[in-house]
Amino acid sequence: MTTGYQEYQLTDIDWLKEVPSTWQISSLKRAVEGCVNGIWGDEPDGENDLIVLRVADFDRSANAVADDKLTYRAITQKERSSRLLKRGDLLIEKSGGGEKTLVGAVVLFDKAYQAVTSNFVAKMTPKSGFDSRFLNYVFAHLYSGNVNYPCIKQTTGIQNIDSDAYLSSYFAYPAQPEQKLIANYLDIESSRIDSLISEKQRFIELLKEKRQALISHVVTKGLDANVEMKDSGVEWMGSIPAHWNVKKLKTIGKAIIGLTYSPDDVQDDGTIVLRSTNIQEGKISLHDNVYVDKQIPAKLTTKLNDILICSRNGSRKLIGKNALIDEKSVGMSFGAFTTVFRSDINKFVHLLLNSSLFDYQAGMFLTTTVNQLTTGMLNNFEVPVPPIEEQSAIVDEANRQTEKFDLLIKETICSIDLLKEHRSALISAAVTGKIDVRGFDNKGAA
Repeated sequence: MTTGYQEYQLTDIDWLKEVPSTWQISSLKRAVEGCVNGIWGDEPDGENDLIVLRVADFDRSANAVADDKLTYRAITQKERSSRLLKRGDLLIEKSGGGEKTLVGAVVLFDKAYQAVTSNFVAKMTPKSGFDSRFLNYVFAHLYSGNVNYPCIKQTTGIQNIDSDAYLSSYFAYPAQPEQKLIANYLDIESSRIDSLISEKQRFIELLKEKRQALISHVVTKGLDANVEMKDSGVEWMGSIPAHWNVKKLKTIGKAIIGLTYSPDDVQDDGTIVLRSTNIQEGKISLHDNVYVDKQIPAKLTTKLNDILICSRNGSRKLIGKNALIDEKSVGMSFGAFTTVFRSDINKFVHLLLNSSLFDYQAGMFLTTTVNQLTTGMLNNFEVPVPPIEEQSAIVDEANRQTEKFDLLIKETICSIDLLKEHRSALISAAVTGKIDVRGFDNKGAA
């Protein structure tokens, strides 16, 4: 059980009223060598190729560098001389951010390979007497508390952080041996929390797989286990009830490509244009909206029970994600990277589009170079179609069963959010001295 320190001192820092009496208060710039801006370089040439770390390589949840999609650029010896990273450097996002995230995230570079940062990222080397892992947790605490916010400037939709102003902020530091103890404690506790989060994320994926398997079964086999079956005539579909038909989607509805608009059409109000970002967990989310001020054809405005489909995206995993248009999203438009499928039996079609049949057919059309699901591809998808009365029964039963999975998924996501909040609170408490971890058993810590 961790407790507080015996004695504290008051500070002049607005957001940090008191710290342990033995800690030293100074600006962030006293802890790091300042910011060295990165470089983007030229196209790889086979001679000067070097890893260039981008904001996209920030693993924000772990405050570390992710290695899964490294970028190589041609960087000359002269250009790299002052910019080469070494283990223990801190990388700060100088430009970027977004509507829901502030610029200024910091991650630790703990890799053995040679690399530099891109022109949107700067490196900060810890000074003597400062532990890089401790400083990484300090910056995580500052970022979660929006301490960087007053130092952000917004230009042309891009956030830029005034790093000199940010590093002028004050903080309190224990001696380096104590910094290491705090970092060890947080490494161990964060790892435990991350393991729990990973288990819960795997559980969510399992629930999603079981949910899809349930849908796939009812849309191909129906609800009557004793019904007579027949060969569907489609190898990957297998057998279906004898009284069902196999049809192409174009025979039961119509796929409509979304609205094309220019940046000049985007306004602060007007008609909402739904995009793939508005499709969240199979529902329409209206928390990240784009508005346009232009005349929109009636066919490009949504109707109740239309199916909005992500048809083009940089990530092939997102191609095909979809949601039914509900009453709140009727009368909106939809963007060119989405498609609406419209038919009289859309509730059943919606089940089909969330089954493995759809995943299989969509995967046949996607390539390594083009992540796009055209209206032609969608129209030619082959699907099993039961009589209308049976469709209603299947939809009702599927909704009843999937609600159980949806509830479990929602509860698990909430528990993950609580774990993340606990991790953030633990980091804040440790690096500000609210808890004393010097007696913590660091056996096995890095």
